[in-house]
Amino acid sequence: MAGRGRRPDWYKYGWSLDIKHQSWTEDTENQVEFLVRALGLTGRERVLDLACGYGRHALALTRRGFAVTGVDITQAYIEDAIKTAQEQNLPAAFIHSDIRDVRFDGEFDVVLNLADGAIGYLEDDDENLKIFDVVAKALRPGGKHFMDVCNAEHAERHFPSKGWEVGKTALALSQLDWDPATRRMRYAGWGIPYGEPAVKPQISLEDADPIRLYSLAELEGILAQREMRVVAAFSNYYGKAATDQELQLMVYSQKIA
Repeated sequence: MAGRGRRPDWYKYGWSLDIKHQSWTEDTENQVEFLVRALGLTGRERVLDLACGYGRHALALTRRGFAVTGVDITQAYIEDAIKTAQEQNLPAAFIHSDIRDVRFDGEFDVVLNLADGAIGYLEDDDENLKIFDVVAKALRPGGKHFMDVCNAEHAERHFPSKGWEVGKTALALSQLDWDPATRRMRYAGWGIPYGEPAVKPQISLEDADPIRLYSLAELEGILAQREMRVVAAFSNYYGKAATDQELQLMVYSQKIA
């Protein structure tokens, strides 16, 4: 799948259930297991999954006994998540909404922004910061937040770059660039399914998705302004400490009681 264009509200368009076939969705169960361990969860927590997509994490957590609410801007994702929950008799709740528009107040023990969770996708810095406002307001005192984003320090040091990932059903290709003035990563990708005639990848950064990235220090400041403190930071779902040598940046923070 190539980039969906550089219009400021690109994040509202172009998403489809084809995403289920992306190689990075194959690690969902391991990711959930890591979350439970790293955050010290018991299974009794109320969880809010922001930009939940088709509900892969929300549904996995519900199977483990958590009370989960997922929110996403893409109607097809929410409809599919509801359908899966009904078919599997799972009590997860799903809301079709821009995550900036939800109005939860101290209702959740855990808030998640996974697979970017829309952090950095919005029109400008002020709009992106509204996501952190939603997170902080939704959490009860002592509540926990976990985000999985890309690391600005890695982008500054190592972009432009190209990557590939071998999945179970397809080979995923990516091309990444960095705009230091806006601190935005430009991402374009393409999938090559196995067992089908190969098609020449159509990867172009001209219409790539622009995503505002943050360093760990920036995120610490943003969270502190909202009375939250960083507890730990990782670079993968196996517990490796955060480093600018890795693109992935996962931050566990807690709302100050």
